[in-house]
Amino acid sequence: MATRACKPVTIHKARFIRVKCAATTSPPIMNNPNTASFKPKTKPIAISDVKLVSPPKWNPLQHVAASVLNTVEEAVSNLLEKPYPLPKTADPSVQISGNYAPVKETPPHHDLPVAGRIPPFIDGVYVRNGANPYFNPVAGHHLFDGDGMIHAITLKNGRASYACRFTETSRLVQERSIGRPVFPKAIGELHGHSGIARLMLYFARGALGILDSAHGSGVANAGLIYFNGRLLAMSEDDLPYQVRITSEGDLQTVGRCDFSGQLRSAMIAHPKQDAFTNELFALSYDVIQKPYLKYFYFSPDGRKSPDIEIPLNDPTMVHDFAITENYAIIPDQQVVFKMQEMLRGGSPVVYDKTKTARFGILPKYAKSGSEIKWVEVPDCFCFHLWNSWEDSSTSEIVVIASCMTPPDSIFNESDECLNSVLSEIRLNPQTGKSTRKPILGPSDQVNLEAGMVNKNFLGRETRFAYLAIAEPWPKVSGFAKVDLSTGKTKKFLYGNGRYGGEPYFVSKQQCNWGSLVKGEDEGYVLCFVHDEVANESELLIVNAADMRLEASIKLPSRVPYGFHGTFVESEELEEQS
Repeated sequence: MATRACKPVTIHKARFIRVKCAATTSPPIMNNPNTASFKPKTKPIAISDVKLVSPPKWNPLQHVAASVLNTVEEAVSNLLEKPYPLPKTADPSVQISGNYAPVKETPPHHDLPVAGRIPPFIDGVYVRNGANPYFNPVAGHHLFDGDGMIHAITLKNGRASYACRFTETSRLVQERSIGRPVFPKAIGELHGHSGIARLMLYFARGALGILDSAHGSGVANAGLIYFNGRLLAMSEDDLPYQVRITSEGDLQTVGRCDFSGQLRSAMIAHPKQDAFTNELFALSYDVIQKPYLKYFYFSPDGRKSPDIEIPLNDPTMVHDFAITENYAIIPDQQVVFKMQEMLRGGSPVVYDKTKTARFGILPKYAKSGSEIKWVEVPDCFCFHLWNSWEDSSTSEIVVIASCMTPPDSIFNESDECLNSVLSEIRLNPQTGKSTRKPILGPSDQVNLEAGMVNKNFLGRETRFAYLAIAEPWPKVSGFAKVDLSTGKTKKFLYGNGRYGGEPYFVSKQQCNWGSLVKGEDEGYVLCFVHDEVANESELLIVNAADMRLEASIKLPSRVPYGFHGTFVESEELEEQS
């Protein structure tokens, strides 16, 4: 097993000082009292809330260059950005308003108030990732652009504790040291001519040594997985970051995890762990140069396979994929990257209506991308895939996913209402044909987006899925337990003015990797919920079998709506690297 797979973030060595407000600095947004209804005006920093950070170790020329580039950036903003209205998908007053607004870090709080009874078998830490921008946006901002923050709630012996911390990415460490955001925001800023200008500023700062891009520029705000003794925080624009959970329930960033030098490219935020083999399967995509997509996997002890290049004609967004017992199921859909659109004043994230969506069926242990078989699935865009398995009776691959229209509505403003339809897609590798049908009946149709199946059954046939009811979009008013064979649903609604996020299923058989036991739904669903009227957050624990509330844990601070999580058992915590 690798003994040093993750490298600590060490950018500059210098004495530690407190960051002071200056003409070239921006205030951390979580110190801004107006973040609940975002106002992009500069506020003084509350010094008592600012971390001790080291200043950048620049020579006099770099100090001058940094000041000049800051002036150029201000000119770009005044000439190319401020005169024009922002789309809702890049408007900070929309993207980080209300309970999407960021919060400060919270050290561990123990013995939280509990209503009801925490099931005694739940023994570990539920961690959930999310975007939490440290600085006020200086231009456009999309929810996905924010710095990664992990919220952790420790459940043991019927008691609960809570903490939340930033993942100390190279990007965050440098920007905090410099005192302003200097890395471009991939969705909120990189569009049109101003996006080109910001890219040029980024490259100029890198060339002059004002920032260091060699250690990645990712935000690690999307996915979480516990693998090979490491909790990994991920976003698809960088390597994962290892985060250690302490005995007190706190969180400490270890550093970027390259698996002892084996991983040399970014990894998507949704790798898949096979419960039967304990292997981890993953993808990496590139928006600039070929190969645009690579597939690889890790053995249980962290040894990486060679990269398999997946043949694609154009760079394509591949946020998620699926596995079966013998295959990896890889979507090649209609949301693509066309950097040349920035020259025309548009977004590089494009819905290509001329492209036919397809799914690739690749043997898990393929030696070459030529082994993939493509099956077309017209007019299909699945941001998330919940499960997939092999149907031996028909020789088809079954894919359970939510099909979203319009496909680019998350990234580009649209007049169309978003629909996310839970669907069963069947792929026939022999004929190259596919079928697709909604799982819910017309009268029961609701937007279902974010959730999971019992992960002990991932890649094998499952009966149930637990999915967020994303209504009114983009808020989540509850979650549904869906019987995938009948389309029947049982809903757990949070109540008026109360919204949550991804429901996370914790199986009673959590420790028995790969053991298929009776009672696929024997377990509990965990979900963070925020009351927008009382401005209070809590963790709910719902019995997955009968969908009844077992316990509610009142949290000491507000938990913003976020992304994806995982559960780390106490036995796993003791084996952390």
